Amino acid sequence: MENVHRSTEKTTALPELQWFETPLAATQEDVLSPLAWEELACRQVGKGATPILHLWRHPSALVIGHRDRRLPYAPQAMERVRNAGTSVCVRPSGGAAVMLDRGVLNLSLILPNPQRAISLHEDFRLMAALIADALVPWSGEAQTGEILGSFCPGDYDVSVRGRKFCGIAQRRQAKAYIITAFVMIEGSGTERAQAVQHFYTEAAGDTSAGVQQQDYPRVNPATMGSLAELAGVPSVEAYTASLRRVVESRTAILPADGWLVQLEGLTEQMAALRERYDLQV
Repeated sequence: MENVHRSTEKTTALPELQWFETPLAATQEDVLSPLAWEELACRQVGKGATPILHLWRHPSALVIGHRDRRLPYAPQAMERVRNAGTSVCVRPSGGAAVMLDRGVLNLSLILPNPQRAISLHEDFRLMAALIADALVPWSGEAQTGEILGSFCPGDYDVSVRGRKFCGIAQRRQAKAYIITAFVMIEGSGTERAQAVQHFYTEAAGDTSAGVQQQDYPRVNPATMGSLAELAGVPSVEAYTASLRRVVESRTAILPADGWLVQLEGLTEQMAALRERYDLQV
């Protein structure tokens, strides 16, 4: 485990950014919509648009990874979740299943890559540092390193006292890329982990289905926590305001371009993502 604040000197510089917050989605809205928006925005950044920090939330959603979708009973498990009123999708970025609600803030740094050369570890450290620095008004204990038993585990899990509140993943395009993170701020980390655990139990089926130990994360709900639980952060709004101050201390935040609000082709992009990552398995 590494203290995030001791590693900030290793992070890359933050470019000038457009700060764009998508309004909290309606319960019935497809969670694939903000992911499709990011695919389109990433193409614009690849063509020369100003880099973007995108913030969004969804009131009730399960976002799963490519490998999760290949579990033998994943379609049935996804349908059960949908029937319970929760939106479900397979995301284009890496990582595994994540449970979202209004207490979880999703962040995406959308950055250019004109030379087609990505320093993945530096970019993950950059995102982890922003997230940890925004927590400083309440706690300076954030660390990075995989938390065994967490959902969506990875080398750059961000945790406080051994309980994970944030996971980071990435998505590459030809001339731009996205570093994306979920940050659990309000609510119960354990309850979200239990929901993910339930999905995996159903999607994997019994031992006769031939699922191996490494095919999906074995979730231990006790490994997850929200920032309200771990550090006393009062609300998503308070954390978001702190994050904006951190970003403003590192770079200029430019006025958002008009095209961010009305990106053309969103419906078609959603259909393309669903076809590629959900239907063609």
